[in-house]
Amino acid sequence: MVFVNFGSKGTERSQLNSGKSGDLKQEDDKKTSELVVCLGELLIDFVPTVGGVSLAEAPAFKKAPGGAPANVAVGISRLGGSSAFIGKVGKDEFGYMLCDILKQNFVDTSGVRFDSEARTALAFVTLRADGEREFLFFRNPSADMLLHELEIDKNLIQKAKIFHYGSISLIHDPCKSAHLAALRIAKESGCILSYDPNLRLALWPSAEAAQKGIMSVWDKADIIKISEEEITFLTEGDDPNDDDVVLKKLFHPNLKLLIVTQGSEGCRYYTKKFKGQVAGVKVNPIDTTGAGDAFVSGILYNIASDQSILQEEEQLRKALRFANICGAITVTKRGAIPALPNKEAVAQFMLEATTINT
Repeated sequence: MVFVNFGSKGTERSQLNSGKSGDLKQEDDKKTSELVVCLGELLIDFVPTVGGVSLAEAPAFKKAPGGAPANVAVGISRLGGSSAFIGKVGKDEFGYMLCDILKQNFVDTSGVRFDSEARTALAFVTLRADGEREFLFFRNPSADMLLHELEIDKNLIQKAKIFHYGSISLIHDPCKSAHLAALRIAKESGCILSYDPNLRLALWPSAEAAQKGIMSVWDKADIIKISEEEITFLTEGDDPNDDDVVLKKLFHPNLKLLIVTQGSEGCRYYTKKFKGQVAGVKVNPIDTTGAGDAFVSGILYNIASDQSILQEEEQLRKALRFANICGAITVTKRGAIPALPNKEAVAQFMLEATTINT
């Protein structure tokens, strides 16, 4: 059985590569979907034009829009869902370009703010030949770090079914205070709170500060997605494959779903009623940037369409396979946002996989 959750009123939507934001039919379609609001960073990723080299060895770089929460917002929209982004960019050419890209992908940008004093954030990222990712950030400070509490669009959050966030916006004030205020609004509004720690140790003052900061909002989340590397970091070296470690140290009483991503091996899932593993899918990877964000897009798109997924294990497993495929497709292209799949691409991948296996 091929699972693609189109939502009760959803319609097919094509890949948004044309750059045209005036398609009224697609805008009307989105109004029928449950809204997912994403808060955090929106930046430019510079990705080497060749793979398997260090940043110093790269002959040239290609700019690509990125930032984990923004990636998730675009990913959900590409799949046919309804999404909005809250964050800040510089009042510069990169900032205007990024906001336009969100609009072209039918992401609600009413929560985006522009800063005239700071530049849009930049990040250089590569996957070295040894398999390790390498990051170099330019944020001293960048505009995303200067989002103020008074700039948060409260009404936008109150409309959301799911409020999604990471940890990078918790590193520095005033953005940290804005993030915490947005969390309070989301909680009071009855949103499902979705958290992807997205550890970027180089951005934190210290490893201790990173661990403390990431865990400071841990107990507020209803859904958490975490990688094996992040488990090891947060538990100070414990085995990320040990269910007891995950359940005793990371699963909190109010959590509805904890997901551990395992790259090409798929993912593990934990709820109060059940736990298990969903196998990954094999592809030839080119660039892993944005794969985790594509995965999050896939699972949140499905949960926004049908919250019963959190209580029904078989439905959850189907949704997680959908999310695994979203991540797998993304690693076959360079960059984050440019590589995020639409619903047709995921359905075609599922169809081909089903054909091969039958």
